[in-house]
Amino acid sequence: MASVNESKVLTAKEQLDFKNQRLIRKLLWMLLGSLLFAFALVPIYNVLCSMTGLNGKTQNTATVLAKAKIDNTRWVNVQFTSSVMSGLGWNFYPKTTSVRVHPGQIETVVFVAKNTTNEVVVGQAIPSVTPGIAAANLKKIECFCFIRQSLKPGEERAMPLRFFVSPDLPKDVSDMTLSYSFFPAVK
Repeated sequence: MASVNESKVLTAKEQLDFKNQRLIRKLLWMLLGSLLFAFALVPIYNVLCSMTGLNGKTQNTATVLAKAKIDNTRWVNVQFTSSVMSGLGWNFYPKTTSVRVHPGQIETVVFVAKNTTNEVVVGQAIPSVTPGIAAANLKKIECFCFIRQSLKPGEERAMPLRFFVSPDLPKDVSDMTLSYSFFPAVK
């Protein structure tokens, strides 16, 4: 009789081991799926933001300039702001805080960055445009935000931004703000 109970316990133990192994396999597949999903989110988010202007993200390059006819019937005020994230050790600001442009008119403004540390520091500028609807209509031709910027100790650099506001900007939008945040970047 003891052998019958032992075989039942052994069978129950084997069933428990099988269930545990199946649970572990399911959890590993869920972990793998979660990791793949997390890595896929960044490019999906960037594409979504570029297409919709969500979160103030703009496209990195201008569309065909020939399409942009200057609309002399209206003005758009573009304001510029800047910030530097902690750990970068830079001063960063726009030389001009706002410009008034006709949609389609190419404009150039200059931002200034200065490394206040005693070592080489690399930063990356991230743009944001408000209101969100204006983001898809701000076209950058040349921008320091396209590449990482490296400044030597004490170095100061003038960084141009060439852009235009698309004539497709809704008529009720007459003001927009382009803000740049500089983040520390890996060398």
